[in-house]
This record gives sequence, structure tokens and C-alpha cells, in this order.
Amino acid sequence: MSEAAFIAYLALEKKYSLNTLKAYENDLAEFSLFCKAECPKEVIDHVSYAIIRNWIVALVDAKIANRTINRKISSLKAYYKFLLKTETIAVNPLAKHKALKTAKKIEIPFSEAEMQQVLNALSFLDDFEGLRDKLIIELLYATGIRRIELVMMRLSNVDLQQKTIKVLGKRNKERIIPLIDSLVMLFQEYFNSRKAVVINESDDFVFLLKSGSKIYETLVYRIINHYFSLVSSKVKKSPHILRHTFATHLLNKGADLNSVKELLGHASLASTQVYTHNSIAELKKVHLRSHPRNKN
Repeated sequence: MSEAAFIAYLALEKKYSLNTLKAYENDLAEFSLFCKAECPKEVIDHVSYAIIRNWIVALVDAKIANRTINRKISSLKAYYKFLLKTETIAVNPLAKHKALKTAKKIEIPFSEAEMQQVLNALSFLDDFEGLRDKLIIELLYATGIRRIELVMMRLSNVDLQQKTIKVLGKRNKERIIPLIDSLVMLFQEYFNSRKAVVINESDDFVFLLKSGSKIYETLVYRIINHYFSLVSSKVKKSPHILRHTFATHLLNKGADLNSVKELLGHASLASTQVYTHNSIAELKKVHLRSHPRNKN
């Protein structure tokens, strides 16, 4: 019953997609079968970390990629957090677990041409949702904010007079980000359209569903994935890739790394430097094209 309640929680509270729910179900079912084979009397709600470690070893022996194993264990982590929340268990068996090491994937940002195609060439629906979707895409690209920061943004955080937004980031750290003129105009259009869907004036979240409720993180992912699938063949099309694109394009245009760090809300330069590999690639192109010693 706990597993069914967990999946219902992910569907109703987290609003996960059917594919994501199926992945969680499959991971839990796979681990449950392993538990029954190892210890017939055990149920996954009350296993020790030793059993989970044995499963990890079995997956490694079966040549399952570390990244896939980490994803499966992430499903278990979410499940045990749910059991703690519902007071079904008192101790999380994965509380001290450390993920397996994986090779870092290079995330490929969208090109400037792809961004222009989405924002200037695609036809967004001429209604509240079409306007909202375009604003979401442009805001993520023009400011580099995180998906959760967008979802939790309130009307008081947007100052169109000063052309700034205030963002509450990780560890409740606030930062002020400037808005470009096209974004200010888009916000003004959206706010006019938003008036028609507001149910309760006290609900001051910026981004709403057409029903008047606050949007949720999964919807933001779906919006980005939908529109960029129309113009890009890149494997990964997500809000985080737009954040990555924002940083990369600024760096490619000569922005200072420290400035990009502040805009992204990173605590250290080390976090920002992961975005520089594309900038380095661009610098190499410029160098090869421009250096007088390069005759090829």
C-alpha cells in the first residue's frame, strides 16, 4: 500500500508525468523483487542499508551504468523520504548513502540561432497560455534563473519601473537581476492577460495556470521541451539547459566570469566555471580564424 500511496503522491502533489511515474514504479518493483529473493520475509519499507548495498553490488555486477544505478537509488531515496514524512518509518536507510561516481556529461547549450527561432520565428498561441509560455522561455534565457525560482516568483519581486527582478535562490540568498527592454514589454502584456485568470487577489505568484493556480516545476519542463523540440535536435531540452545557454552566451560575448557568477546566484566561481567549456571552444574558433600565424 505504501508504494501505491507514494506513486499517488508523486502524481497529485508533485504532478510528475506518466513516464516519470512509470520509472519510479519500475525501480521500486525491481528492488522489491530483489528483496524477496534475498530475504523472503523483508518488505522494502523496512529494509536495512545492507540490503540496498547488496542490490547496488548486483546492479554493478550486471554491468548497469553508474548513472542508471544512481537514478534507481534516487527513486528509493524519494520513497523513503515519503515514508518518513508519513511517519511509516523512523529512520531513512539511505540517509548516509553516497552516489556512485559518474563521468560528467557535457551539457550542450542552445545556439543563438535556435534561441532566435524559438523566440522570433515560432508562433505562440494568441491567448493567455501562449503569452505565458513565451515569457517563461524569454525570462529563463534572459536572466538565467532556476526553474524553482521562476515558479516561486511573486508579483512583488518584479519591478518594471526599475527593470529588475528580485530572486530568492538557494539558502534563501536574494539577488537582483536586470531585465532587458523586450522582457519588460512581455511582462506588461502578460500582466494584462493575467488579470483574466486570477481567482484570488491574495495569490500573488507571477506565473499561473489558466485555472488561476500557481504553475508547477514539471509544467515548466514540458513547456521548454515542447517548444525547443520544434527547432532543436539536441537530446536534452530543459530549463537547466536554458540557464546553461544564458551563461554560455554571456561568456561568449565577453562577460566577466564574476558577473555571470552573481547573476546565476552561485556561491563560488567553481560552480560557474562548468559553463565555460563552450566559451573556450568559441575562443579557439576566434583565435584560429583571427591569428595571423594561422594560414589554414
